[in-house]
Amino acid sequence: MAAASPHSIVPLPMSGLARALVQAGHLSTSQAEALNKKAFSEKSLFIDVLLQSGHIEKRALALFCSETYGYPALDLSALDIAALPEKIIDDRLMQGQRVIALAKRGNKITVAISDPTNMQAFDQIKFQTGLIVEPVIVQHDMLLQLLEKFGQNAEQSLNELIGDDLDINFIEDDTAAATDAVGTDIDDAPVVKFLQKILLDGINLGASDIHFEPFEKFYRIRFRVDGILREVAQPPLAIKEKLASRIKVISRLDISEKRVPQDGRMKLVVSKTRTIDFRVSTLPTLFGEKIVMRILDATQAQMGIDALGYDADQKETLLNAIQRPYGMVLVTGPTGSGKTVSLYTCLNVINKPGINISTAEDPAEINLPGVNQVNVNDKAGLTFAVALKSFLRQDPDVIMVGEIRDLETADIAIKAAQTGHMVFSTLHTNDAPSTLTRLMNMGVAPFNIASSVILITAQRLARRLCNCKQPAAILDEVLLQAGFKEADLDGSWQPFKPVGCERCSGSGYKGRVGIYQIMPISQEIECIILSQGSAPDIERQAALEGVKSLRQSGLIKVKQGLTSLEEVLGCTNE
Repeated sequence: MAAASPHSIVPLPMSGLARALVQAGHLSTSQAEALNKKAFSEKSLFIDVLLQSGHIEKRALALFCSETYGYPALDLSALDIAALPEKIIDDRLMQGQRVIALAKRGNKITVAISDPTNMQAFDQIKFQTGLIVEPVIVQHDMLLQLLEKFGQNAEQSLNELIGDDLDINFIEDDTAAATDAVGTDIDDAPVVKFLQKILLDGINLGASDIHFEPFEKFYRIRFRVDGILREVAQPPLAIKEKLASRIKVISRLDISEKRVPQDGRMKLVVSKTRTIDFRVSTLPTLFGEKIVMRILDATQAQMGIDALGYDADQKETLLNAIQRPYGMVLVTGPTGSGKTVSLYTCLNVINKPGINISTAEDPAEINLPGVNQVNVNDKAGLTFAVALKSFLRQDPDVIMVGEIRDLETADIAIKAAQTGHMVFSTLHTNDAPSTLTRLMNMGVAPFNIASSVILITAQRLARRLCNCKQPAAILDEVLLQAGFKEADLDGSWQPFKPVGCERCSGSGYKGRVGIYQIMPISQEIECIILSQGSAPDIERQAALEGVKSLRQSGLIKVKQGLTSLEEVLGCTNE
C-alpha cells in the first residue's frame, strides 16, 4: 500500500463567511480555500484577509452579510460614540472578537459585528452578560477604527485616575509609618486611585467579596454580588505588584513576604457617618499573589431581625430561644450563607446595658458596640477553647463562639450552656437535624447535647428577584415535583421568573433573601438524641412537630414572589 502523499492532507475547515461567499458566487472555491489557508498561517481572521485581497469591497461585504443572514445594517459614521453604553462587554472580549455593544434593553443586547458567522463571539457575549444577543452588521473598517478608539481609552483610564482625590480615606490600625516606609512609588502611583475606585464600586454594587487575580497573560478583578462572581475589570498586568503592595500596606501585612498566605484587616471611611471594614487574605499563586477582600459592612448587622426574611412563626420561635437565660443556640449552613449576620442580629436584639456579652471570632468581622469581641490567634495560643475558658472567668451572661471546630471547644461551650450561660455558635452542616449527629460524631456525649442545645437554625441565601420580574408559566407537574402540595396549586398565587434590567445589571436578581429551618429541641427530639438516633430520625420527628425543611421554607418565598423556583431548587436539597 502506497504511503499517503503530502497533498492528501485533510483541507482546513472553511469559515462560514467563506462558504456563504462561494455559494453566492462572490468567490471561487479555490480563492476561498487560498484565503482561508492564508488566514490560518498568519493567525488572522478570514474577514481581514478577504478585504486585504480586494476580492470584495468593504461596503459590499456589509450589505451581503446583512441580506444573507437577515440582520439589520448600520452606518457607524452616524453613531454618537459618547452615547454608547460602557462596561457591558469586557474590553478584552470586544477587542478579541471584534464586537461593540450598541445598546441594552431588558434582557437583550444589541451588538455591532462585521462577521455574522462568528458564533464564538455570540456565545462568549451571552456567557459573560447572560443577555440575548441581537447582531447589527457594520462595515469592517469602521468597526476596527472604533475598536481602536476604545482601546486607547482603556489604556488611558488608569492615568485619568490621577486627577481629583476620591472622597474616601484609609485608616490603618496604628500609624502611617508603615506607609511612609514603603516609599512614595506606592503612595503617588495612579494605582492608589484605581484601588479606591474598585473598593467604592464594590461597596456601591453591594458586593460581599472582591477578588484580585493575577494570571500569566492578564489580571482580573471580580466582585461577588448576590453570591455570584462577576468580572468587572482587567487592568494592565503590570499593575499587579503595586496593587498587591498597596493593599498589604494598608492591611498591616508584610509586603516583603510573598511565599506564604497572610491575613489582615483594613478600614475605609466612605463618609463622615459610614465606615467599611475589609478582611484581607493573600494567597501565593503561580503568577503572583491572589488577594480576596471580604467587605464587612456593620449596617448589615443593624438591619433588624425583620429584614432577614424569617417567617412570622420562625421569628417568634427564634426570639423566644435567644432570650432564655441559658442554653445553646446553633446556626448552621455553608460558607457564605449569612450565618455571621444572623448571629450578630441576634446579639443586637439582646445587647443591653444589663447583659455582659463576650465573643470569640476568627476574626471579628463586624464591630458591635457594647460587646466584648476577641480575635482568636492560633499561633499565639489564643484558640477558641482558651478564649472560652477565659470568658467563664469574666462573669458573662452571653457567649458567642465563632465556630465549633473540635471536641474541646464543643465541650467547653456545652458546659457553659449547662451552667447558666446563653451560648451562640455555628457549625458547617447541611441542615438542622444533621447538626446534632455532627456533634455526636465529634465525640460529644448525647446527654450533654440533649441537656444544652435548645434550638438549631439552618439557613441559605437565595437571590431576590428584581422589580423587573415577570410571571412564569410553570407546569403543575413541575411544581408538585419541586415540593408543592396539591392544595398549594389553587391559583391564588403566581410564580415569577427573572428578566433583567439596568437596575439588576441584566441578571434579573437584586439582593438576597434568607431561607431558614428553625428547629427547637423538644422532649421527643431529646429522647432520639439520648438513644443516639440518626439525622433522618430527628428530621421525621421535627416534621411531625411542624418544623419546615429548607426546601419548604424556600417554596414559601416562591409563593410570596420574592425569588424564583430555579433559585430555590439550586440552593436547597430535598
